[in-house]
Amino acid sequence: MTETKKVPAKKAVLENSEPSLWEIFTKGILKENGLFVMVLGMCPALAVTATFEGAFGMSVLVVLVLTLTNITISAIRKLIPNTVRIPVYVIIIATEVTILKMLVSAFAPALDKELGIFIALITVNCIILGRAESFASKNNVVRSALDGFGVALGFGLALSVIGLVREFLGTGMLVLGKTLPLGFEYTIFQNAGLDTYAFSILVQPPGAFLVIGFLLAGITAFRQRKEAKK
Repeated sequence: MTETKKVPAKKAVLENSEPSLWEIFTKGILKENGLFVMVLGMCPALAVTATFEGAFGMSVLVVLVLTLTNITISAIRKLIPNTVRIPVYVIIIATEVTILKMLVSAFAPALDKELGIFIALITVNCIILGRAESFASKNNVVRSALDGFGVALGFGLALSVIGLVREFLGTGMLVLGKTLPLGFEYTIFQNAGLDTYAFSILVQPPGAFLVIGFLLAGITAFRQRKEAKK
């Protein structure tokens, strides 16, 4: 006669319980970072990170679009026929990106000029469409908003780090207020003489591959070492 092991009721409940709001928010920042872990959204990471301000500006736009998209799709998810859900998602994203593009053109023309067509290309960002399909279409507004904000924040932090490294190591300084509408322009480390040791290739297209490659290698090595200790 075989014996069946009974799983404690408390343990079974914990295993079947949904993730908390905090877990939903934080998983996209580190554990499932869109760029450094999932390696998604490489196009803007390669194209708009030559300067810190350009990367930060794109980060803000992605945060706004992804959060608003998740909220909108979650709110109307029960009204969208299953057969046309992807076209509807694309229309929603494209509408929000178009409105945002107009606002950037009006209030931050320098940022609009630097980012150029890559603002419009947010519409086809695989991270935004992926979260709409995999999460927002299946969860309520609050959970979808936190998911979108967390994932976008993680992606934005990755972009900003890449832009910071490329501009600082590539020019020996950081310029603030030239692209973003801050109301002032200030250059950090302008007279420190660091420009003598700068690697100018890092602010050129090949520099994006180099910086992203080294960052991905370092993060992967850290994660593997951490898992090995466990």
